[in-house]
Amino acid sequence: MKIVQINTTCGIGSTGKICVGISQLLTAHGIENYILYSSRSDGYELGISCSSDLYIKTQALRSRILGNYGFNSTGATKRMICQLEKIQPDIVHLHNIHGHDCDLQMLFRYFREKKTKLIWTFHDCWAFTGYCPHFTMVGCDKWRTRCAGCVQKREYTWFADRSGRLFDRKKALLQGLDLTIVSPSQWLAELVKQSFLREHPVQIMHNGIDLDTFKPVAGAFRERYGIPQDKKIVLGVAFGWDERKGLDVFLELAKTLPDRYQIVLVGTDSKVDALLPKRILSIHRTQDQQELAEVYSEAAVFVNPTREENYPTVNMEAIACGTPVLTFDTGGSGEMLDRTCGTVVACDDIAAMEQEILRICEDAPFSKEGCVEKAQGFIKTKDSRSI
Repeated sequence: MKIVQINTTCGIGSTGKICVGISQLLTAHGIENYILYSSRSDGYELGISCSSDLYIKTQALRSRILGNYGFNSTGATKRMICQLEKIQPDIVHLHNIHGHDCDLQMLFRYFREKKTKLIWTFHDCWAFTGYCPHFTMVGCDKWRTRCAGCVQKREYTWFADRSGRLFDRKKALLQGLDLTIVSPSQWLAELVKQSFLREHPVQIMHNGIDLDTFKPVAGAFRERYGIPQDKKIVLGVAFGWDERKGLDVFLELAKTLPDRYQIVLVGTDSKVDALLPKRILSIHRTQDQQELAEVYSEAAVFVNPTREENYPTVNMEAIACGTPVLTFDTGGSGEMLDRTCGTVVACDDIAAMEQEILRICEDAPFSKEGCVEKAQGFIKTKDSRSI
């Protein structure tokens, strides 16, 4: 058997790491497999590049001008198809393919002609909307019937709103395929069953993490950054800090949390740094996952004020390192939490989030041991279930 995964990245970012994790499991079981990717890679030996950063930027500009997001990048798509013809896979497993990676029309026509068996893991909602990977913050539900007059048009195009046309094209392309949809969260699976993809089988398969890496570890994190032992660390980790990820929430918490608390944000950049007050410690990308595990392990609480989310890997990583999680009740962010490892508060209720931070840090309702025990369910090899 041969399996090919297709994703924007290989080994980089959450979906890129998921692809590599799947690839390693397949290899361990003696299954020939490859990852076709379009932009960035960590050098994983089974990754095959089908594009370049410059090409992707050019196609992103073209998409902005033409408004046809998802239906450009014909050159990269031809290279993908060329690789698929060489490999002749039995199964193609799609992940994120909306980073200006491919032309959906060309790729799915190929799949239809070849009668390819497809698995598509949805990491967001893009497959069943005109433009949007997420629509929770703007409160839009046009995707249930037909996208048009996109309220987030400016995020995707400078000129004509083609969301209705793109919605129709996706709907037509995805009908009648040998397609199984995989959702990491119950939340997203239920949305799929309300969309034009409702006729396809949906499997719920939670993402997993490497428990050999993410576990309680001792290190010199506090010493390295000059954080006194008596300060409680309130940690946030994201790659692309903005309002959707809750950057503004941490800015508010910095104004009101007592001085004995140290907010640490990981995954920032120079633009984010310019917005942060002095009492927030900013850490750009960590050097490796081992270092990230060290940061998780030192935190008193991991705070994830995300407003649009599927099934965040960072929550699982924190719990596996023995750190309880506090998150907004949005998407599937709270699905992995129970009374042993964390809690949720209503989305945008910053006052409630602050009170929960104080309760978790002062009353210690969650133990490191309880979190680590909960994390045993996050191992990469897990069963799936259908809805």
